Amino acid sequence: MNGLARRLAPRTLRGRLSLVALTTAALLMTVLTVVFNTAMDRHLQHQADDELRNRAAAVATTVDTSGPRVRVLETVNDSLLDANVWIYAGTRLLEKPPSARADSALTHAADRLAARGSPVCATMQTDSPRFVRLCSQPVSGLRSTATVITATDLAPYRSSADTLLSGSLILDAVMLACTYALTRLAVGRALRPVRTMTDQATQWSAVGSDQRFGAADQPAELARLGTSLDALLDRIRTVLRHEQQLTAELSHELRTPLTRIVVELDWWRARPRSAAETEATHEAIAEAAQSMRTICDTLLNDAREGAQNTTTAVGTTAVAPVLRRLVEDLDARKELKTVVDVPDQQIEAGVASALLERIVSPLLTNAARYAGATVTVSARQLLGGVRIDVTDDGPGVPEEFLDDLFQPGRRADSGDGHDGAGLGLPLARRLARAVGGEVSHDPEHTPGARFLVDLPAG
Repeated sequence: MNGLARRLAPRTLRGRLSLVALTTAALLMTVLTVVFNTAMDRHLQHQADDELRNRAAAVATTVDTSGPRVRVLETVNDSLLDANVWIYAGTRLLEKPPSARADSALTHAADRLAARGSPVCATMQTDSPRFVRLCSQPVSGLRSTATVITATDLAPYRSSADTLLSGSLILDAVMLACTYALTRLAVGRALRPVRTMTDQATQWSAVGSDQRFGAADQPAELARLGTSLDALLDRIRTVLRHEQQLTAELSHELRTPLTRIVVELDWWRARPRSAAETEATHEAIAEAAQSMRTICDTLLNDAREGAQNTTTAVGTTAVAPVLRRLVEDLDARKELKTVVDVPDQQIEAGVASALLERIVSPLLTNAARYAGATVTVSARQLLGGVRIDVTDDGPGVPEEFLDDLFQPGRRADSGDGHDGAGLGLPLARRLARAVGGEVSHDPEHTPGARFLVDLPAG
């Protein structure tokens, strides 16, 4: 039964709201119709009783109860007064309507009312007419008592009641139809902005548009919906940006090792090679494949972390503990002298701890890779920000390579014997810029290399 109800229920919100409004209106109109027709039945019955009592009072003026015996006086309109009228002296029938038999159901009903001796009305069901209303009116005198019974056919009253019932049912049907139509129209107009916002959100999410709904000049419900959709669009746009960035970086970074593999194979196939040349080709291909693997691992790890944190986590981090922890990890891997120069006062950066590590770690790794003997890490508070310096005493950055220093996959000398895919510095700069900071190189510093990390203050 529940499954059938679910299948028959409208699938759209517009249809469901219209059905709820129709059901509510139907229940309300049913109650109003029952109350109205019940009240009209009572009103029509009271009208019939008032008519019967007035006629009984008119007939009572023709009944003489001043003597020891009840007498019925003759009047000019005697035939009109005698229609459907019974007159009793006590329980003895004095007069009855010419059309009524002494043993008829109406006469027996009149006998019972007369026996009560009090004003009372009752409804009788007969063959013809079907329903008859009777009322008794006692007439008291000095020496005798009489009772006048009047009757009337209820067919006209019941016909009026049936007409009112039919009219009210037709009116209810018209009102329900209008209610349903107006509700669907009103709900449709009310939901039109929602449909428009949904279509716009679908379109904007597909292309990563910068357009947003906003909460200004919107009703409260639509403002909340717009805020939710804006947050969803921001998340989708961030994911799309990460996806596009990952695709571009993979395409860019893998092109060089792939080209090297193709060139080595073409060179090896050009003519017969010696065993030494073949081994050299294998080593070059293996080195290029390893470089591709390193590039993929680095970019995919960064993409996974970016997907899990599509919005940069805002926080406050004490700089000194993070730098000391990174230096300890660096000392465990490299036989270098590492100096941490951080003032005694607390320096806090306005980024999360994990993000600070991801920004500084590639710079330290790069410094340890090229340093001669010493790597120095310092931090100081600036006006509205924090600056972290990572300095090494290595050969420094060649002047001709400065323009490509932060380009993904670029290395000053790929054959210098150091590992790396040329992605650390670009990733550090990208993460710093995501929180309103910057990673830059100081070309004036000699000897060695010096990289500056500027971050907002905590």
